[in-house]
Amino acid sequence: MEQNRGHHIKKVNSDSIAEELGIEAGDSLLAINGEEIEDIFDYHYMINDQYIEVLIRKSDGEEWILEIDKEYDEDLGIEFEQGLMDDYKSCTNKCMFCFIDQMPKGMRETLYFKDDDSRLSFLQGNYITLTNMKDKDIERIIKYHLCPINISVHTTNPDLRCKMLHNRFAGDALKKIDTLSENCIEMNGQIVLCKGVNDKDELKRTIEDLSKYLPHMRSVSVVPSGLTKFRDGLYPLELFKKEDACEIIDLIESYQNDFYDKFGLHFIQASDEWYILAERDFPEEERYDGYIQLENGVGMMRLLQDEYIEALEAVENFSEKRSVSIATGTLAYDLIFKLAEMTQNKFPTVEIKVYKIYNDFFGHSITVSGLLTGQDIKKQLLEKELGDKLILPGNVLRSGEDVFLDDMHLKELADSLQTQICVAKSSGKDLLNNILYDVLYDKSYNEANYVYVKCFPDRKLGEKYE
Repeated sequence: MEQNRGHHIKKVNSDSIAEELGIEAGDSLLAINGEEIEDIFDYHYMINDQYIEVLIRKSDGEEWILEIDKEYDEDLGIEFEQGLMDDYKSCTNKCMFCFIDQMPKGMRETLYFKDDDSRLSFLQGNYITLTNMKDKDIERIIKYHLCPINISVHTTNPDLRCKMLHNRFAGDALKKIDTLSENCIEMNGQIVLCKGVNDKDELKRTIEDLSKYLPHMRSVSVVPSGLTKFRDGLYPLELFKKEDACEIIDLIESYQNDFYDKFGLHFIQASDEWYILAERDFPEEERYDGYIQLENGVGMMRLLQDEYIEALEAVENFSEKRSVSIATGTLAYDLIFKLAEMTQNKFPTVEIKVYKIYNDFFGHSITVSGLLTGQDIKKQLLEKELGDKLILPGNVLRSGEDVFLDDMHLKELADSLQTQICVAKSSGKDLLNNILYDVLYDKSYNEANYVYVKCFPDRKLGEKYE
């Protein structure tokens, strides 16, 4: 039992304090300054001091007490077997719009895990419902001043929130926002909108209620619920239509100028899907307040477009022949097609074919590229003209790996389509570079974005061509 105490060390970074002191992978961290460590937050908080005492158990069972003098906030260079140094906290809600409940059987086990962990909100930007948090969790957030905390609000109507989350405590959990705001903890909010449930007057109420937490709550995004074809036995939700999107945008934009005049923040933001569904232009860059909720699909299209056009304008006298193809989800197709046309008009030697990939796996109502599967891409691109290479958006792959959502490997897709596949990062500049140049990445350059090299045998893997 004693051997199970502590936190197992997976890796020690080179040239780090830990390496200099002889700490190795396989050792365990037992305590800092005589106190046991609960999780990653305790660890980061305790190692901030300039002088600390660290208790390490070596792999042979020997225990070392190490006295460390260092710069304030300097890291020790240790990576742990468990990223949180603790088990992940799972979600106990059964939200009427939960995407995980709408997934087919037979996929990898990790895709069915519902997290609702406040530590992941801080570390990775995940959104939490607050329903699985105890008073101790709130106290630790305040003690360590962990922020921003991203909160899935959905509605400020307590009874409606209980219904939407299928949790009788969901309404009371909203009181935790008061506590966080009173202690000046920065927050961001999210509203997953369900037609006929929390839209219209309920959305107006939620916006006005959440605005009372300004400026501590810096932004709130409104996103449509994603509905797959696997909804048998679930709450009967409907898809939004163009007129709904127009009404939602009008409501949101009616508040933005007033919030900006008072707080310097537009605060309430509509995700890109609403503007595409409404067939309206995306807001100007300034209205996104620095793209606070970019990862939530708010402003992603505007940023991609602006970055691409800026990069395109900077390129002069390009005369090399290029023939490439780009595959993307239906949501981004029109924008990518427009950018491709602009490129071809400026550089007549460049040929770009843009292919819209429909999500047959989850259903055509799922339009984002991040939920495309390898099998749909393969099926819809077989026999298509792909040119010298096919460019895919980076979010179609599992982070840090070359595997699609359905476990198809990038190599399998490349072999099936008989072409080189380039996985572009999310920036507009990177997309243009992948079109015009032979940009070769390997995992050491960027683990999430690299090329499966099948062509260009004269080029070295890892070289980057700007």
